[in-house]
Amino acid sequence: MSKEQNPGGQIQWGRLLKKLSPYTIQKGFRYLKHYGPKEFWIRLHERFEPEEVPYGPWYEAYIPDEETLARQRKYRFRNAPLISVAVPAYKTPGIFLQQMIDSLLAQTYSNWELCIVNASPEDFEMQKVLRSNMKRDRRIRVRSLEKNLGIAENTNEALAMAKGEFVGLLDHDDLLAPNALYEIALALEKDPEIDAVYTDEDKVTASLDEHFQPHLKPDFNLDLLRSNNYICHFFVVRRTVVEKAGGFRREFDGAQDHDFIFRCVESANKVAHVPEILYHWRTHKASTADNPASKMYAFDAGKRAVEAHLARMGVQGEVSHTKDLGFFRVKYPVQGEPLVSIIIPNKDEKETLQACIRSIREKNDYKNYEIIIVENNSETDEIFHYYKELSKEPDIRLLRWKKEFNYAAINNFGARHARGEYLLFLNNDVTAIEPDWLSEMLGVCQRREVGAVGAKLLYPDNTIQHAGCVVGIGGIAGHLFVDMPASRTGYLHKASLLQDMSAVTAACMLMKKEAFEAAGGFTEELAVAFNDVDLCLKAGRAGYLIVYDPYALLYHMESKTRGAEDSKDKVRRFQTEIEYMRCHWIDILKNGDPYYNKNLSLTKWNYSLKPLPGMGKDKEKSCSKYQL
Repeated sequence: MSKEQNPGGQIQWGRLLKKLSPYTIQKGFRYLKHYGPKEFWIRLHERFEPEEVPYGPWYEAYIPDEETLARQRKYRFRNAPLISVAVPAYKTPGIFLQQMIDSLLAQTYSNWELCIVNASPEDFEMQKVLRSNMKRDRRIRVRSLEKNLGIAENTNEALAMAKGEFVGLLDHDDLLAPNALYEIALALEKDPEIDAVYTDEDKVTASLDEHFQPHLKPDFNLDLLRSNNYICHFFVVRRTVVEKAGGFRREFDGAQDHDFIFRCVESANKVAHVPEILYHWRTHKASTADNPASKMYAFDAGKRAVEAHLARMGVQGEVSHTKDLGFFRVKYPVQGEPLVSIIIPNKDEKETLQACIRSIREKNDYKNYEIIIVENNSETDEIFHYYKELSKEPDIRLLRWKKEFNYAAINNFGARHARGEYLLFLNNDVTAIEPDWLSEMLGVCQRREVGAVGAKLLYPDNTIQHAGCVVGIGGIAGHLFVDMPASRTGYLHKASLLQDMSAVTAACMLMKKEAFEAAGGFTEELAVAFNDVDLCLKAGRAGYLIVYDPYALLYHMESKTRGAEDSKDKVRRFQTEIEYMRCHWIDILKNGDPYYNKNLSLTKWNYSLKPLPGMGKDKEKSCSKYQL
């Protein structure tokens, strides 16, 4: 993030020291051993630098007050499905178990049942808590096992108890917000086609005195789910889908929920997302929320879960761990040798174009391509001498665009002359860093559901220029993680994960020709700005995925050849393009980018929280016992 986005950009040493204990020091040494000194320092810096909008005050302003909760309790649903909350419990401390149960009893939606499987029948404290709560509320049901069957089989026993139309998964030491089931039921009422739904979440200390690390999620994102189990908690799914999926599988213990979620979403008619923080993941020494490095078997199981999913979908892909445990890379091999048409607009800038062409030649392990240079009113003798040299090369074609500069029209012109099945739109000021960039993008783009793939672009000083686009940022659309050092991975490692987005930049974008044609090509009314965003949105509307691929890494000088937007005509043109986007994409601008989250800022580029009214002021809070 830029210095403007992160004033000071320094570690909050007081916050770090507050976290120190013999346990956290030991945990730090484990991470140091895993990452090495350099990577460890980068991640420590990211973890403890100042939050632009601190989550503590934000959360206090965010949670619903008693008036809101009372209104929810009075709401009458047209169809109020029974939601069975399945909880496998094993050696649960009595106070954690009671607080989990209290979080159900505090729900503003009443048509639920709590199905607890007790895998510790010898634990007197657990038995006592369970018996007292069964007497307290008939919606609480308990089944005691003779012995612990493991997390997967224990959960299956809980699922077998469920009578509800929908089943939600809750860990034995975690908590639901009081409005969790209400928000789920409301989503189901609004769209009866939903088969599965998930919510946002955060972490909470064992003593419940601090909420932290909010996980604000996008709507369903296939490539992100293959990169990490971002859905995680709170996940609610139609019971018939659970039965079709076959429940949990013990061979995936440690990542059994990732495997289960894959199999559910594969058969679900529709997967929905409620962008509200409704699940609180308690951290303590035995929790994977607090100590991921201690459970390598879980990450190996997660890798196998992704591999099994790809196999079921008939997709070839090599899955590997990333340096951030629990996050995976899927490398999709290129199928065959399809022709890629590389379209490069150019005006003058001989040295810039020469560096671009040299990069394609020397740093590119994929060889079946043609280069189409669209000449746009160059004036120097130098560039025409260079064109004469290039014209001798059999895989380079030179086209002349005689009209005024129009990025959209120039690229459409180039695309009409392209022979390839795939079109690579490439700015003349882009150069490769690693030789696998084109094969990496092509392997992703060849997938049936993918329409376009965008690269991770860096400025020459190794800060990020593009890591995907968000519609709405900066008014219309903007790049993520601008100016953040490339060594960093960003919020929940999103700068470094393969994932779906609404748009990517056409400075380096590979697109199926059929997807380009289905979208109608670039909109020529958008001569300079937003034409790539508009094209991606049209391709998305046609049913294609747009994928951000951080493993395709290139340098970009950004708009070096165009000049500043400083004349009256340029300013007027820019305003016209803004109005075009507002008129044609009002729904996504109004409702928010589905691959972003409504609780995140539209004025920052680094996944900062959106400030809330009432932050820092006293507010009547819910009286739920677990909110301390």
